[in-house]
Amino acid sequence: MTESEQSVYEMVGGDATFQRLVDAFYRRVAEDEVLRSMFPADLEPGKHWQYLFLAQFFGGPARYIEERGHPRLRMRHSPFIIDQQGRDHWFAHMCAAIDEVGIQEPARSIMRDYFERGATFMINADSGAPNLMQWQKPAKDEPT
Repeated sequence: MTESEQSVYEMVGGDATFQRLVDAFYRRVAEDEVLRSMFPADLEPGKHWQYLFLAQFFGGPARYIEERGHPRLRMRHSPFIIDQQGRDHWFAHMCAAIDEVGIQEPARSIMRDYFERGATFMINADSGAPNLMQWQKPAKDEPT
Protein backbone atom coordinates (compact mmCIF):
# COMPACT_ATOMS: atom_id res chain seq x y z
CA MET A 1 0.00 0.00 0.00
CA THR A 2 1.40 3.42 -0.94
CA GLU A 3 1.44 6.40 1.42
CA SER A 4 -1.37 8.03 -0.57
CA GLU A 5 -3.54 4.94 -0.03
CA GLN A 6 -2.88 4.76 3.70
CA SER A 7 -5.29 6.33 6.14
CA VAL A 8 -3.97 8.84 8.65
CA TYR A 9 -4.75 6.21 11.28
CA GLU A 10 -2.30 3.84 9.57
CA MET A 11 0.29 6.57 8.86
CA VAL A 12 0.61 7.50 12.53
CA GLY A 13 0.67 3.97 13.92
CA GLY A 14 -2.92 3.35 14.93
CA ASP A 15 -4.57 3.21 18.33
CA ALA A 16 -1.50 3.77 20.49
CA THR A 17 -0.73 7.07 18.79
CA PHE A 18 -4.28 8.33 19.10
CA GLN A 19 -4.33 7.39 22.78
CA ARG A 20 -1.09 9.32 23.35
CA LEU A 21 -2.48 12.29 21.39
CA VAL A 22 -5.63 12.44 23.51
CA ASP A 23 -3.63 12.04 26.74
CA ALA A 24 -1.30 14.89 25.75
CA PHE A 25 -4.24 17.11 24.78
CA TYR A 26 -6.21 16.49 27.98
CA ARG A 27 -3.13 17.12 30.13
CA ARG A 28 -3.10 20.62 28.69
CA VAL A 29 -6.87 21.12 29.01
CA ALA A 30 -6.67 20.17 32.70
CA GLU A 31 -4.38 23.15 33.30
CA ASP A 32 -6.17 25.66 31.05
CA GLU A 33 -8.19 28.35 32.85
CA VAL A 34 -10.28 29.08 29.75
CA LEU A 35 -11.23 25.50 28.89
CA ARG A 36 -11.25 23.59 32.18
CA SER A 37 -14.72 24.72 33.29
CA MET A 38 -16.23 23.29 30.11
CA PHE A 39 -15.18 19.78 31.11
CA PRO A 40 -16.43 17.54 33.94
CA ALA A 41 -14.26 16.93 37.00
CA ASP A 42 -13.50 13.43 35.70
CA LEU A 43 -11.82 13.81 32.31
CA GLU A 44 -11.58 10.07 31.63
CA PRO A 45 -14.96 9.57 29.90
CA GLY A 46 -14.26 12.50 27.55
CA LYS A 47 -10.82 11.13 26.79
CA HIS A 48 -12.35 7.79 25.89
CA TRP A 49 -14.89 9.32 23.49
CA GLN A 50 -12.37 11.66 21.88
CA TYR A 51 -9.91 8.81 21.37
CA LEU A 52 -12.56 6.62 19.73
CA PHE A 53 -13.84 9.49 17.59
CA LEU A 54 -10.41 10.59 16.34
CA ALA A 55 -9.23 7.05 15.62
CA GLN A 56 -12.41 6.39 13.63
CA PHE A 57 -12.44 9.75 11.85
CA PHE A 58 -8.88 9.31 10.64
CA GLY A 59 -9.49 5.83 9.24
CA GLY A 60 -9.46 3.44 12.18
CA PRO A 61 -12.13 1.05 13.43
CA ALA A 62 -15.70 2.38 13.69
CA ARG A 63 -15.85 1.89 17.46
CA TYR A 64 -17.13 5.39 18.22
CA ILE A 65 -20.25 5.06 16.12
CA GLU A 66 -20.81 1.51 17.40
CA GLU A 67 -20.70 2.68 21.03
CA ARG A 68 -22.16 6.17 20.83
CA GLY A 69 -23.87 6.64 17.50
CA HIS A 70 -23.45 9.57 15.12
CA PRO A 71 -20.89 12.09 16.40
CA ARG A 72 -23.22 15.13 16.18
CA LEU A 73 -20.33 17.35 17.21
CA ARG A 74 -22.19 20.68 17.11
CA MET A 75 -25.04 19.26 19.17
CA ARG A 76 -22.71 17.71 21.75
CA HIS A 77 -20.87 21.02 22.15
CA SER A 78 -23.91 23.32 22.01
CA PRO A 79 -24.35 23.60 25.81
CA PHE A 80 -20.97 25.32 26.05
CA ILE A 81 -20.14 28.90 25.17
CA ILE A 82 -17.29 28.55 22.68
CA ASP A 83 -15.83 31.82 21.48
CA GLN A 84 -12.69 32.68 19.51
CA GLN A 85 -10.55 32.54 22.65
CA GLY A 86 -11.83 29.07 23.57
CA ARG A 87 -11.33 27.91 20.00
CA ASP A 88 -7.77 29.27 19.97
CA HIS A 89 -6.88 27.59 23.27
CA TRP A 90 -8.37 24.26 22.12
CA PHE A 91 -6.54 24.39 18.80
CA ALA A 92 -3.21 25.40 20.40
CA HIS A 93 -3.42 22.47 22.83
CA MET A 94 -4.23 20.02 20.04
CA CYS A 95 -1.33 21.30 17.93
CA ALA A 96 1.01 21.01 20.92
CA ALA A 97 -0.22 17.45 21.48
CA ILE A 98 0.47 16.60 17.82
CA ASP A 99 3.99 17.94 18.24
CA GLU A 100 4.54 16.14 21.55
CA VAL A 101 3.46 12.81 20.08
CA GLY A 102 5.74 13.38 17.08
CA ILE A 103 3.22 12.96 14.29
CA GLN A 104 5.04 13.44 10.99
CA GLU A 105 4.00 14.76 7.58
CA PRO A 106 1.74 14.31 5.71
CA ALA A 107 -0.46 13.18 8.62
CA ARG A 108 0.56 16.21 10.69
CA SER A 109 -0.79 18.71 8.16
CA ILE A 110 -3.94 16.69 7.51
CA MET A 111 -4.71 16.53 11.21
CA ARG A 112 -3.90 20.17 11.92
CA ASP A 113 -6.11 21.26 9.02
CA TYR A 114 -9.01 19.17 10.30
CA PHE A 115 -8.59 20.43 13.87
CA GLU A 116 -8.37 24.04 12.75
CA ARG A 117 -11.56 23.79 10.70
CA GLY A 118 -13.33 21.75 13.35
CA ALA A 119 -12.43 24.14 16.17
CA THR A 120 -13.66 27.10 14.12
CA PHE A 121 -16.89 25.26 13.32
CA MET A 122 -17.59 24.85 17.05
CA ILE A 123 -17.61 28.61 17.73
CA ASN A 124 -21.09 29.53 18.90
CA ALA A 125 -20.57 32.85 20.71
CA ASP A 126 -18.92 36.20 20.20
CA SER A 127 -15.74 36.84 22.17
CA GLY A 128 -16.51 38.40 25.50
CA ALA A 129 -19.82 36.60 25.97
CA PRO A 130 -20.20 35.58 29.61
CA ASN A 131 -19.40 31.91 30.15
CA LEU A 132 -22.44 31.01 32.19
CA MET A 133 -22.40 27.35 31.22
CA GLN A 134 -20.15 25.03 33.10
CA TRP A 135 -20.25 21.32 32.60
CA GLN A 136 -23.17 19.60 34.25
CA LYS A 137 -24.09 15.95 34.13
CA PRO A 138 -26.98 15.50 31.64
CA ALA A 139 -30.36 14.51 33.00
CA LYS A 140 -31.17 10.80 32.72
CA ASP A 141 -33.36 11.30 29.66
CA GLU A 142 -30.95 13.59 27.79
CA PRO A 143 -28.69 12.13 25.09
CA THR A 144 -24.98 12.22 25.89
